[in-house]
Amino acid sequence: MIQRFIELGEGYSDIYELLELAKSNQHRLQHMMALHTKIDGKEMTSLVVILKPTETGKFQALYICREGIPNPNILPNKRFDLFAQTAESLGKQIIELSVKPSISFNEKELFYQHLIGILRLNHYILPLQ
Repeated sequence: MIQRFIELGEGYSDIYELLELAKSNQHRLQHMMALHTKIDGKEMTSLVVILKPTETGKFQALYICREGIPNPNILPNKRFDLFAQTAESLGKQIIELSVKPSISFNEKELFYQHLIGILRLNHYILPLQ
């Protein structure tokens, strides 16, 4: 099984693409997540849409808008509200986790490997097979 983060951007206009991905793939939608972190003293959030693995090829896409949205628990904002409304309309609860910021890693790929480990450990995605 291949599990890979696909970064759409930081959550400005690309959040609309993230929401469309969730809506158009609702038959494959597994989770919607908010990953909270602190970067240079600012509380930020990454929004994630996790799809179920494909039948053929066993590829699992994790779409992310990385660290560009203010943490809604600190500073409510419209972008997170849109994400929450979409989750509700699709019958999903937003899973919220606190994670290290991507700047803590020398490479973005290491950050994504770290997140995949956390998601596997918490049984949000399938373990390594």
